[in-house]
Amino acid sequence: MSRALAVALLALAFPAAASAHATLRSTTPHFGTEVQRAPALIRLRFDQHVKVLPGSVQVLNGVGRNFARAARVEGTQVVAGVAPLKLGTYTVRWQAVSADSHVVSGVWTFGVRVPAPSVNAAYGAGGPTVAEHVVRWIWFLGMALAIGALGLRLLVLRGLEVPRELDRKIAVAAGLGAAVTLQAGIAAFSLRAEDALQLPFNRFLYGDLSPMAATRFGTAFIAMTLGFALVLTLVYLAWLLDRVVFLGPAFVLALGLVGGLSLSGHDAVDPGSSWLTELADWVHIGAASLWIGALATMAALLWTGAPQLRRAAFVRFSKLATVLVGAVLAAGIYLSVVRLPHLHDLWSEGYGQVLLVKISLVCLALAWGAFHHFVVRPSLASGDAGFLTRIGRSLLGESLVGVAVLLVAAVLVDSKPPAQPVKAPAPAVALR
Repeated sequence: MSRALAVALLALAFPAAASAHATLRSTTPHFGTEVQRAPALIRLRFDQHVKVLPGSVQVLNGVGRNFARAARVEGTQVVAGVAPLKLGTYTVRWQAVSADSHVVSGVWTFGVRVPAPSVNAAYGAGGPTVAEHVVRWIWFLGMALAIGALGLRLLVLRGLEVPRELDRKIAVAAGLGAAVTLQAGIAAFSLRAEDALQLPFNRFLYGDLSPMAATRFGTAFIAMTLGFALVLTLVYLAWLLDRVVFLGPAFVLALGLVGGLSLSGHDAVDPGSSWLTELADWVHIGAASLWIGALATMAALLWTGAPQLRRAAFVRFSKLATVLVGAVLAAGIYLSVVRLPHLHDLWSEGYGQVLLVKISLVCLALAWGAFHHFVVRPSLASGDAGFLTRIGRSLLGESLVGVAVLLVAAVLVDSKPPAQPVKAPAPAVALR
C-alpha cells in the first residue's frame, strides 16, 4: 500500500514519466530484514519479463566488496548467486531492462545475524546535501505559512469584524503554504531516494522506491502529503464559498501533520528516544510554525489590508506569542539535554554548533518579541499612523529572523546528534 501511494505521488510530480515499465513485486531476502543464515541466492520477482545487463545485481558489504555472481533470468524473476557472506550488513543494488526498454533500478538492505541498516544508510549513499537542506527549509516554510495563516484567522482574529478581502487573502496564503508543502515534500522524498539509489535523474524516474516508502520517513511523507492535499482542499472550499468554518479542520489537521517529522526524525529513532522526545519535537515544530507563520501573515497582509484591526490583532498576537515562545523554549531545552551528552558538545560537535546558531537566532527573536510586548504594546493606544507603520516594519523584521530559524532547523534535522555514552555493564555479584 505504501509503495503504491509513493508511486502515485511521484507520478503526479512527474506525469511524463508514467509508463508500463516493469515493477518489482518482491525480493529474497526481503527489504530491511535480518536473516540468520546467509542467502545463497538473491531473487527479484517482477510483474513482467525483463532482461539483465552485466552487473545487474550487486551484493555489497560495508566497504563496497561485491559478493554477487552473474545474474540470470528465470521467467519473470532475476536470480543471482551469492558468495558466502559473513556476519554483517549488506546492500543489494540491481537494475534490469523492462519490455518498454526503460532501465528500472533499485536498492535495499539486509543483515546477516545483525539488524539491517536503513536504506538511507545503504552503501554508496552520500548523506544530506545542500539541496536537501534547502528543500527541507522550503518544506518548513510552507508548513509554517499554512499553519500560521490559519492560526492567525482562527485564534488572533476570532470574533473580530474581518473584511472579506482580508479573509480571502489569508485563505490564499494558507493555500499557498499547503501547496508549497506538497511540492517541497515530494522534492524532499525524491532527493533522499535519489541519494539512496545513486542514480542519475533520468534513470531515477524509473527506480523502485519501495524500500524508501517503507522507512519511517517514507511513511511520514505519504501521510503528510495526502494530509496536506486535504488541507488544501478545505482551504479552497473556504475561499470559494467564503465560509471560515472550513478553516477549523484544516488548521487542526495541518498542526497535527507536522508530527510526521517528529515520528520519523532523530527524536524517534536515535538511542534515548521515547514518546516524550517525539511529543517534545512535535510541540517544538508546531509552536514555532504557528508563531513564525502567524507573525509573517500579520505583518504582510493584516498590517496593510486592515489598518482598523492593527491594535486588537497586535495585543492578541502578543499574548499568543508569549505562550508559543515558551513552548518552543521548553521543548527545545528538553531535547537539547536529551541529545547532547555533555555541555561541551555544544561547541565541539557539529550538531551542537548548528544548535548554538539556532539558539542565538531564537534568543534574538525572543528579545525582539519582548520589545514588542513590553515597550510597543503599552504605546499602542496613543500611537499615530506613522507609529503603527513602523511597527509593521518591525514585525516584518522579526518574521525574517523566524525564517532564518527555520533554515537552521532544516539543517539541524539532517545533522547527526553526538553518540550517547555506552553504559558500563553492572559488575557481577560474587556468590559466597
